[in-house]
Amino acid sequence: MRIGVLALQGAVTEHIVSIEKTGAEGLPIKRVEQLEELDGLIIPGGESTAIGKLMRKYGFIEAIRDFSGQGKPIFGTCAGMIVLAKRIAGGEDSHLGLMDITVARNAFGRQRESFECDLDVKGISEPVRAVFIRAPLISEVGPEVDVLTVYNNEIVTARQDNLLVSSFHPELTDDYRLHQYFADMVKAKAAATQ
Repeated sequence: MRIGVLALQGAVTEHIVSIEKTGAEGLPIKRVEQLEELDGLIIPGGESTAIGKLMRKYGFIEAIRDFSGQGKPIFGTCAGMIVLAKRIAGGEDSHLGLMDITVARNAFGRQRESFECDLDVKGISEPVRAVFIRAPLISEVGPEVDVLTVYNNEIVTARQDNLLVSSFHPELTDDYRLHQYFADMVKAKAAATQ
């Protein structure tokens, strides 16, 4: 099982380490043609506007939409969640526009308001360690979206079919269970298409 991490910006190496703890192979993705080799894709945190610009520059927008259209799982963390969203609060244009959510950028404040906590995630038995850094949140979800985590009455983890998103950075902890959840999505999809 091969899971790629979009390597345009963000914590690519940390995601690869977490992926490999699940038993899957993790690969940095810098070229569109590499998507063909993958069973799943992670869009990491970073700066969503910069990631969006780089995705357009290197032809990733349509390629990732096609990847998702094949039912292949995609996991967006922090800025990656913003990139996947259909709507961005404040009227900013969406990037991939794949997941039926509205996101608010930097909703938890600036860098100095960053924090860690343990969160209950639907489908994972024990609380998951979460690192919030200039994190967005999900302000609205469509009817197909399954809310997995609420923190202080705000949605911070959700899933819609083959798409998974989190406001926080699971790759910045030793807790790889959210990556395992995603790897299980990838495994189930791969098994269903064989």
